[in-house]
Amino acid sequence: MFNSCMFTGDATSKESSPFINSSTSDVEKCQQYDGKNMALFEEEMDTSPMVSSLLSSLANYSNLTQGSKEHEEAENNEEARKKTVQAPRMGTIMGVYLPCMQNILGVILFLRMTWLVGIGGVLGTFTIVFMCCSTTMLTAISMSAIATNGVVPAGGSYYMISRSLGPEFGGAVGICFYLGTTFAGAMYILGCIEILLIYIVPAAAIFKMEGLEGAEAEAALLNNMRVYGTIVLSFMALVVFVGVKYVNKLALVFLACVILSILAVYAGVIKTSFDPPDFPVCVLGNRTLASKGFDICAKTIERGNATLTTKLWRAFCDSEFLNATCDEYFTSNNIQGIPGITSGILAGQKTPKNSILEKRGVPAVLDPEATVTNTNRYVMADITSFFTLLVGIYFPSVTGIMAGSNRSGDLQDAQKSIPIGTILAITTTSIIYMSSVILFGACVDGVVLRDKFGEGVDGNLVIGTLAWPSPWVIVFGSFFSTCGAGLQSLTGAPRLLQAIARDGIIPFLRVFGHGKANGEPTWALLLTACICESGILIASLDAVAPILSMFFLMCYMFVNLACALQTLLRTPNWRPRFKFYHWALSLLGMSLCLTLMFLCSWYYAIVAMVIASCIYKYIEFCGAEKEWGDGIRGISLSAARYALMRLEEGPPHTKNWRPQILVLMSLDAEQNVEQPRLLSLTSQLKAGKGLTIVGACVEGTYLNNQPQAQEGDQVRLMEVEKVKGFSQVVISSNLRDATSHLIQAGGLGGLRHNTVLVSYPKNWKQAEEHHRCRNFIEVVRETTAARLALLVPKNISAYPSNGERFTEGHIDVWWIVHDGGMLMLLPFLLRQHKVWRKCKIRIFTVAQMDDNSIQMKKDLMTFLYHLRFDAEVEVVEMHESDISAYTYEKTLMMEQRSQILKEMHLTKNEREREIQSITDVSRGSIRRKNPSNLHPQRSIAEESVGGGGEEKSEEEVAAVSHFVLCAIIHQSYKETSHSQKKSLQYGVSFRNQSNVRRMHHAQKLNEVIVKKSQEAKLVLLNMPGPPKNRTGEENYMEFLEVLTEGLNRVLLVRGGGREVITIYS
Repeated sequence: MFNSCMFTGDATSKESSPFINSSTSDVEKCQQYDGKNMALFEEEMDTSPMVSSLLSSLANYSNLTQGSKEHEEAENNEEARKKTVQAPRMGTIMGVYLPCMQNILGVILFLRMTWLVGIGGVLGTFTIVFMCCSTTMLTAISMSAIATNGVVPAGGSYYMISRSLGPEFGGAVGICFYLGTTFAGAMYILGCIEILLIYIVPAAAIFKMEGLEGAEAEAALLNNMRVYGTIVLSFMALVVFVGVKYVNKLALVFLACVILSILAVYAGVIKTSFDPPDFPVCVLGNRTLASKGFDICAKTIERGNATLTTKLWRAFCDSEFLNATCDEYFTSNNIQGIPGITSGILAGQKTPKNSILEKRGVPAVLDPEATVTNTNRYVMADITSFFTLLVGIYFPSVTGIMAGSNRSGDLQDAQKSIPIGTILAITTTSIIYMSSVILFGACVDGVVLRDKFGEGVDGNLVIGTLAWPSPWVIVFGSFFSTCGAGLQSLTGAPRLLQAIARDGIIPFLRVFGHGKANGEPTWALLLTACICESGILIASLDAVAPILSMFFLMCYMFVNLACALQTLLRTPNWRPRFKFYHWALSLLGMSLCLTLMFLCSWYYAIVAMVIASCIYKYIEFCGAEKEWGDGIRGISLSAARYALMRLEEGPPHTKNWRPQILVLMSLDAEQNVEQPRLLSLTSQLKAGKGLTIVGACVEGTYLNNQPQAQEGDQVRLMEVEKVKGFSQVVISSNLRDATSHLIQAGGLGGLRHNTVLVSYPKNWKQAEEHHRCRNFIEVVRETTAARLALLVPKNISAYPSNGERFTEGHIDVWWIVHDGGMLMLLPFLLRQHKVWRKCKIRIFTVAQMDDNSIQMKKDLMTFLYHLRFDAEVEVVEMHESDISAYTYEKTLMMEQRSQILKEMHLTKNEREREIQSITDVSRGSIRRKNPSNLHPQRSIAEESVGGGGEEKSEEEVAAVSHFVLCAIIHQSYKETSHSQKKSLQYGVSFRNQSNVRRMHHAQKLNEVIVKKSQEAKLVLLNMPGPPKNRTGEENYMEFLEVLTEGLNRVLLVRGGGREVITIYS
């Protein structure tokens, strides 16, 4: 064991160490680990803590309050660690089972369940209930698997979805869940107002409905709902703002109201079997009469020997006398009272809006052509009912299954309590709902069940007709339960929004992450109240219910998707303690959710999906980058692997070819990009999509330069120029090898680059830039050998940025040799970008002496027509001509320069002797013609080469050698007589006679291009191939220089040896 400590200065900072307090001094760390047999690892303790320290940190972990940051981030906060957190106290029953029961059982059961049975029938309603309960049970199974796969901090469903599906899906589904919870609050408040105004104190209505019929009565009811709903919402929001503790204290009271009401219904059903209550329903013919306005279900009554008319008579007749004129239907049909509590129905009856509820099996005399009068005396259907509407109205009654997971921070053992409590609560409520369907159908007459507001049973709540000991038990119980559910929604929704805002994934919601000093979400509560008010303004419970059904169904669908993905991808971290799950069950639950969404309302489903998609794309483009180890990353990896394996099956077809570009960027000493316009050009070319790899080379060793390479700004520039691709930095002992490695190893499998984009070497004639010139030529050779296309922009700094626009101009293509169609494809791709969109394409081709230029133009136009390219065509004829003296001059200077560069590779002494000999020869030829110029040349040579006795570096000597000899050669040729030039033209023997021909062709072609395309915005030109041997490298660059002289923007193009365009579809 070592007794001494080694101190290093490169320890990891505190921010990167979640377990060890990195502020400890080196001496303290030495004392801390001394004597623990850890000396071998003491330098890594900041990043690799001892096992005992890790286990202690995890064992003492406590869940955070809802809306807090992730526990990993909180671990780094000393204040969070110092704060005393009370131990969780709630178990399965109090923490999960009862909250789920309270949220699931609610307003729909008391206000709409009997009506659903009456409209859908026992069988149809039972099917709806079974489908919805099955959906929530399958979702609960998936949620249990996710909740038991590690510690779930408070945040519940949002936390589970976002950490399983990523920030994009998590944010979208979190917002949907928030909207669903908020609209649920609106639904509960509307239910509360409906109970208050219709069953408890009808006289409190501000807009009186007495005497109104049809649309007027409906409008009055809705306006009452809006006014009172707004008042109740304001009061509830104030209660939540003042203190959530009051809401939590009343939660058990509200739950007791729900349970008491349900027990009263079951007790009433048992009593009905031997002592049915007296609730007669008055029927005229087969039409159900509203019980308001009369006390006796008869036209006349016998009192003594007299026959007296009733209030019902006076409702349908113009006077109380027997000879009065009465409604035709009233006169033709008899009135009878039927028991409301009787053996019920198995089949439902769909009713159109404003139709009269009719009793089946009762005969009635009806004139088909007669119009219905006195409609306010009958029980009317307020909405058109159909099966899918019933699904949308019922589904909110099974939501609330995530109430337990939302309280995960307060549970003693969340991984045990959430699955057991949630599944047990769903089982209990499913039994209650299914039994209610059967009992209501068996005990209540169909015409009463279809009476939504109890107009035919003295304005009582229909479910109250079964209650024991009194219907008021149900009325008040349902009233308080809806109030409690509304308060719970207004309490939970702002905290959910606060959790999303504090995650920072949706930038514009960050303001809602703030609140009062105690963490209460004040701004989130204000937004929740505003959204809830929009639901109250709809004013119809039946219209609000399908809206929140959409949002909850979407949330449940993604919970199932998250579980299925994690299971199918076999993520290493997917090890849930809950074992009773299967990916098939999750997929079945997801399919049921999607089916129910479109069953409820296809247009609401589309709107909900559009909202979620917009949020998803917003987070994708503008949201914060979060890495949560989500399943979407896993599926992306699997899909990428599958796609790469498919690409390996064979080369792409010509129709699928697109430029996959490797951009070779050069970096300066500070790792800044020297030619950022290369990325602008790349972005403009990538209208054809495909792969982009931005490669950079760093000279050095990997161990020493790896951090430096990661700090390059090519990634930042890629974001600025909106280049979608990858950045790759290669570190090597020299730039030439690094570039070669990039070209060879870039890409993966079938997703490799097929095109290399490299800038033309600037100032390549200068000696200090000679290495870049050689590297450039080697890139040309290697791309040719690898059968890759090559794009070389010259004067890249003159190319437009992505913000510029050309309003007119031409893109000129000089098609000299066939390159597989690259010259044709590139201008088409450029014109897809807004910079070049308004430029027109002109294609020039060169005709030789034995070519038919007219036929060539026709053939080229036909070819372009089949290619679907719009371009102007011109054939340029180049006639043979004598080689000019200028061509010989350029060739001579080029060969002299090549000789100089060759001599530059000699040793220092040899180089100086070679320079002196060349200088002497040149002076001798010049002295004979113009002796007066000798002295300045001597001064330059002596001062430059001799250097006044000072010792020069090799780089300085090389630069001076290049300058002096170029000046001497140029002056020597300048002083040559006309007769000597003629002899040069015909008699001088060059080292390589082909250089003269190449120079001549480059010069003549350049003259034609400059004449035709000097004003073009861009010139695309075939790039000549590199020399086969290395002796002519400098000559090759001279040819390119002459070929492109006088042109502003030139893009030299070499094809990759394969066809990239086709005329076939």
